[in-house]
Amino acid sequence: MDSLSDEIESVLFIAREVMVYQVPPRTTTAGYRAADWNVESFLWKGRLRVMEIGTRCEIRLEDSSTGELFAQVTYATPWSMVEPVLDSSRYFVLRVEGEGGKRAYIGIGFQERGEAFDFQVALQAFVKRSNPSSTSDPSDPSGSSSGGPSKPAAPPKDYSLKEGQTFTIKIPGREGGAGAGGSGSKKSYGSDTPSSGGGGGGGLFALPPPPPPGRKR
Repeated sequence: MDSLSDEIESVLFIAREVMVYQVPPRTTTAGYRAADWNVESFLWKGRLRVMEIGTRCEIRLEDSSTGELFAQVTYATPWSMVEPVLDSSRYFVLRVEGEGGKRAYIGIGFQERGEAFDFQVALQAFVKRSNPSSTSDPSDPSGSSSGGPSKPAAPPKDYSLKEGQTFTIKIPGREGGAGAGGSGSKKSYGSDTPSSGGGGGGGLFALPPPPPPGRKR
């Protein structure tokens, strides 16, 4: 069997179009800022692919039509070849190493934030597969204790009540209403606007009303 066939290639992520920028020298140890680049004038435009080949990971910048390789980054420990910029979620700095150990830093930009997020997730997934111990510490879900990249923040979830939704709180130790006969009472919260009918309220959570005048709490 051909030895080349022993390595299985799989595509972890692909972006149809990214822009490559010239990165000026970093002026601070804090990191790079895309605002310091001329993002309106890019050096190159083409396809980006994250490839898993055997036990290694490669980031390839290729011509969208011919597949000709423009630049390639081998993503390996200590996972410092890709660095997000400080002022945008769509731009990154790649460290490209050539023959003789020469290094060059280039900037890349995605058109959509979703693509940039998926790019980071693909890299993070490879790190976890390469170093399973990065997920062994439940107090460090980002894998930073093992030297891996930080986990990208997902969009926040919406826990607010939708229109027409209500929820009930059961208060132990209090008698229920008429005919309840239970050991606790229930309060239902819904819309903060009064209801004209006998049904439940609308969609927003309403705080309990203040006590009446003259009543001490």
